[in-house]
Amino acid sequence: MRGDVIRVLIAEDMHMVRGALVALLNLEQDVDVVAEVASGDDILSSARKSQADVAVIDIDLPGKDGLTAATELHEHLPECRTLILTSLGRPGTLRRALAAKVGGFILKDAPADKLANAIRGVAAGRRVVDGDLALAAWDGADCPLTGREIEVLQMAAGGANAVDIATRLFLSAGTVRNYLTTIVTKLNARNRVDAIRIATESGWL
Repeated sequence: MRGDVIRVLIAEDMHMVRGALVALLNLEQDVDVVAEVASGDDILSSARKSQADVAVIDIDLPGKDGLTAATELHEHLPECRTLILTSLGRPGTLRRALAAKVGGFILKDAPADKLANAIRGVAAGRRVVDGDLALAAWDGADCPLTGREIEVLQMAAGGANAVDIATRLFLSAGTVRNYLTTIVTKLNARNRVDAIRIATESGWL
């Protein structure tokens, strides 16, 4: 932080939302938006160039997703702290965010003063987590899937069929189909697509 002004990078792919965030934050005397990006791929280089103190990152970005970009910032530019914005209070997502060492995690529709205060807290080195999201994470069920089942489901979510998954994991296609059947049963899903939806919404993928 330079003097009393917090230099902020905004990463948001929706132009109108990004513009609104920039306009609101620039009304704060101690906040200066020094960079704007629309893709997760541009966050690290832009943060370096702008010497941002805090990167405010939408969790759902094209290119690298918000949590991947936040992890990259933590590894390569630790002096730039991260605040994740989300419109979805998925309990598993908060746990992933905390594991990624993000400085804060709040809902995208939070009032402007709440966002500004979250940025101040993160810039000061504090962990800032929206209370409603924290409760959701506390109440959220643990993932019933094993590591291998999650791996299989992630590949299925990416469009791979049973044969493709089997080849990549050095398994038989029958074993992969058994995994997928078990996953659908464990998640009380209607089918494979429903299982992917449930696991994604719970933040397990």
